[in-house]
Amino acid sequence: MDQWLQIVGDVGFPILVTFYLLNRVEGKLDVLIQSIQMLPSELKELRG
Repeated sequence: MDQWLQIVGDVGFPILVTFYLLNRVEGKLDVLIQSIQMLPSELKELRG
């Protein structure tokens, strides 16, 4: 039982941090993709 708690403690925290960081990066990538997709229409408006 103590070995399992040690394994969960050693592995669980890095997994939790990884999922948290991936979630944050995913949100920022969604905003970046949306901005890039809007860029051609914005450029057309500027060129008139």
